[in-house]
Amino acid sequence: MNDLPEVIECDVLLIGCGVAGAIAALELAKNEKLRIVVITKADNALESNTYHAQGGIIYQGPDDSPDKLAQDLIRAGDGLNNRRAVQILATEGPRLVRELLIEKYGVPFTLNENHELELTREAAHSTSRILHANDATGRAIQISLVKALEAQPNIEILTHHVAVDLLTPAHHSLDRLAIYEPLSCVGAYVFDRKKNVVRTILAKATVLASGGLGQIYLHTTNPEGATGDGLAMAYRAGARIINAEYVQFHPTTFYYRGRARFLISEALRGEGARLLNIHMEPFMQHYAPQWQELAPRDVVARSIHQEMLRTGATHVYLDIASVMSPDKIAERFPTIRELCLQYGLDPAREPIPVVPSAHYFCGGVWVDEWGRTNLEKLYAIGEVSCTGVHGANRLGSASMLEGLVWGVRAAKDILENIEGWSRINPKNIPPWIKEGAIESADPALVEHDMATIKHTMWYYVGLVRTRRRLERALRDLNNLLQDIDAFYRTTQLDPELINLRNAATAAIIVARAAWENRESHGAHYREN
Repeated sequence: MNDLPEVIECDVLLIGCGVAGAIAALELAKNEKLRIVVITKADNALESNTYHAQGGIIYQGPDDSPDKLAQDLIRAGDGLNNRRAVQILATEGPRLVRELLIEKYGVPFTLNENHELELTREAAHSTSRILHANDATGRAIQISLVKALEAQPNIEILTHHVAVDLLTPAHHSLDRLAIYEPLSCVGAYVFDRKKNVVRTILAKATVLASGGLGQIYLHTTNPEGATGDGLAMAYRAGARIINAEYVQFHPTTFYYRGRARFLISEALRGEGARLLNIHMEPFMQHYAPQWQELAPRDVVARSIHQEMLRTGATHVYLDIASVMSPDKIAERFPTIRELCLQYGLDPAREPIPVVPSAHYFCGGVWVDEWGRTNLEKLYAIGEVSCTGVHGANRLGSASMLEGLVWGVRAAKDILENIEGWSRINPKNIPPWIKEGAIESADPALVEHDMATIKHTMWYYVGLVRTRRRLERALRDLNNLLQDIDAFYRTTQLDPELINLRNAATAAIIVARAAWENRESHGAHYREN
């Protein structure tokens, strides 16, 4: 890795290596002739949204069926789901979980007392169909997949590499006649954090698997790297973006000293945990009498928000101690228990303080049933994409299943077509040039601007939206992005500056979509 050239040529470039990117790379590696490059801006390939996912992945219950799963997806998505995508997920998903995650890669899912796969139930599911590895399912999946990635000789993983921009001939080619050709992607400019250089990676096909954008909000369950990079890069390249107003807020994240700290899986509510207000009274029966704690996530999150406003509280409580023994809590939720103990709270003995937080981006880069975007040879899979399978709100544990299914489908489409594709001539793509970039990025300015984005999105484009809040958000964010772009053009490249630029772009995309959609659906709630 120390001797990497400034121009790297490969067959397929994958940006991100969570469940979607990892599965796509592994499927592509079946063709031993292909050179596959996977980049991640993290220090190791494990770090991703997938790694931090607690709850589980949809499989198939004993009384389950594709039709039943499809109905649950559509109900949770407020009926705005892409029916074709739903059918694909419901029919192909459970089979791929069995064939790939269970049988091929040996993910250690939790077993019951009969040494059979333990199935649990989550909010808005009509049956128990969720596989889990206690409360660290994403970690178990990611560890298994990364181990397989590292064993593949034709897959090269480049850590601490940050994608700067997608390469499109219409924007970057030295042949100015390329502007008349259909939009296409030929790779990316990538910043090596260790060497402090920008490399040009040219590929026959490029796959965006960069995850979500939770870090544009003040409170989020997402890891630090989730700043909407893929969405922003695709937008700048001319990709079609849809459903960006549908940002799902997880109802329950651990609240400590004014901040959300980490996710408290909805599997606790699936196991019977109750939500209590600051007076230790249950309240979900007043907001969702049919489902109560197992209502769709947007309903639970708004119910908590309304109860906090009604009682003047900064948080509510989640009580698992009253319905599960201490030994069972330690066995079923060891990660959550350990994290709570680090903050001086024992969930086996007292209720957990919780608040809603930005969790999952249901919109994204428009893709078809094979993960193809409107740019030729650019694919998007996982949270950065929008297949339409989630509609206006994601069904619990459907995200990793979507990443698995579309990771496989995108790889299949690439394998069937790549023999007829060629890489662009390196001479037609200029090296990265940053004219006038003399000063180093001022960390105080970067931190302040990022804080401005987070607070603006949280208060104006959060759980409950109004016309005036959204208009204020758009004015503030557009002015901020102009300042950030000027800052970006005259400042030496820096990972935090790249994140800031992408976060500002992603925030405007979400705010604009929320302003344009005056109807309340799922995760998008307009008060007026």
